[in-house]
Amino acid sequence: MSARAPSVLQLWTRLSSRYLPFADAASTELPLSRLMRLSLFQVSIGISVVLLNGTLNRVMIVELGVPSWLVATMVALPLVFAPLRVLIGFKSDHHRSVLGWRRVPYIWMGTLLQFGGLAIMPFALLLLSSGDAPGQVIAGRIGAALAFLLVGAGLHTTQTAGLSLATDLAPEHSRPRVVAFLYVMLMFGMMASALTFGGLLAEFSEMRLIQVIQGAAVTEMVLNVIALWKQEARDPSRTSATRARPRFGDSWRQFREAGGSMRVLVAVGLGTAGFTMQDILLEPYGAEILHLTVGETTALTALFAAGTLAGFGLSARRLGKGSDPYRIAALGGLVGLFAFSAVIFSAPLASPLLFRIGTTLIGFGSGLFAVGTLTAAMALVQNGESGLALGAWGAVQATAAGVAIAGGGAIRDVMSQLALDGRLGVALAGPATGYSIVYHVEIALLFVTLAVIGPLVRRQAAEPQQLQFGIVEFPG
Repeated sequence: MSARAPSVLQLWTRLSSRYLPFADAASTELPLSRLMRLSLFQVSIGISVVLLNGTLNRVMIVELGVPSWLVATMVALPLVFAPLRVLIGFKSDHHRSVLGWRRVPYIWMGTLLQFGGLAIMPFALLLLSSGDAPGQVIAGRIGAALAFLLVGAGLHTTQTAGLSLATDLAPEHSRPRVVAFLYVMLMFGMMASALTFGGLLAEFSEMRLIQVIQGAAVTEMVLNVIALWKQEARDPSRTSATRARPRFGDSWRQFREAGGSMRVLVAVGLGTAGFTMQDILLEPYGAEILHLTVGETTALTALFAAGTLAGFGLSARRLGKGSDPYRIAALGGLVGLFAFSAVIFSAPLASPLLFRIGTTLIGFGSGLFAVGTLTAAMALVQNGESGLALGAWGAVQATAAGVAIAGGGAIRDVMSQLALDGRLGVALAGPATGYSIVYHVEIALLFVTLAVIGPLVRRQAAEPQQLQFGIVEFPG
């Protein structure tokens, strides 16, 4: 029995590392248990995203009777801090601290900002919805705006510093799989929190809303404390006040001069816009054009998530075997072209099946594109300034997503009205026209994205010696 035990254990180890999802993301420097703890900061980010963009969006409009324009303004406020991710990342690269930490203070401050925003949010919303006197209405709007701003600032700060810490801890050969794993945990946090919030608020009351939001604040605090515990090693020599610090302008200039860095950011912005412009339109499209029920349109979220997870898994596997991250991102763009074409043709063909296939492929393509471009951004890290590179990626990605979502909604509304008024001709006088124009714009954006990525792929093909396990080394 004892003689057979080692072989059985070895067999289980081989099976687990081969078949367990993302088991190969672990390394000697970053074991799986430590990686899973670190990934909890992504779970907390997912909770905030769902709460701001999903749960509170509906609750404020339907249950609390807040005007739609005011809700849209509040939800858009966190985007104010998206461009500041570059500066946040740079500051975390060169943070001065007697404790010897660079990333931990920023993740902790981001956590406190999220906690503070969520702590005051329910009371501000209740005051906003029930206040009758002008002073109460003004106080409610100021409180709600402050709450959303705090959560947005905390969200961007935590994610930028957290991804930078993951880059610091993960060895170069495992970074692509670590990136994919962190995004899977973000998706898990969003799905789990959406189901939890839906169940807890099934019987809505103002007291229950307060409990749910403040419970989310405490949960995020606990998750981030667990994620931070004994992750970053203390190194006072790197954070000493006497150590020379470069200016932001100099570091940014050096980053821009790195091979292809600005082209990468342009591709990130265009591709992100191409994939997210439809973010708030798919379910209304299915309901209005294909006459799907509420349950059937809700299932689209699951199909999109399944496609995204499949994209994460495939990109992690291919990058782990040495594939070029730019090729992975380009493959995501190609999949997006077919996906949006399927969605467009589902209307004239009256095919819900084709629409569901297109929705799944949109998630699949966006997953490939996100992991591919973030892995490429990690390769832009120079002199340990991972915060600057990942902050630039995050700033472009978040800003492009927010602008694209708002632009997609505006284009759909304007073009649909023009079509219904007959100003676009008899052939386009239908409710599907506005949606279709948005999808065609997304296809055009993805074509431009592929054109921008193309030279980067050719450059890496011409310099195969620069590839190491899917991470591209740019000349300094």
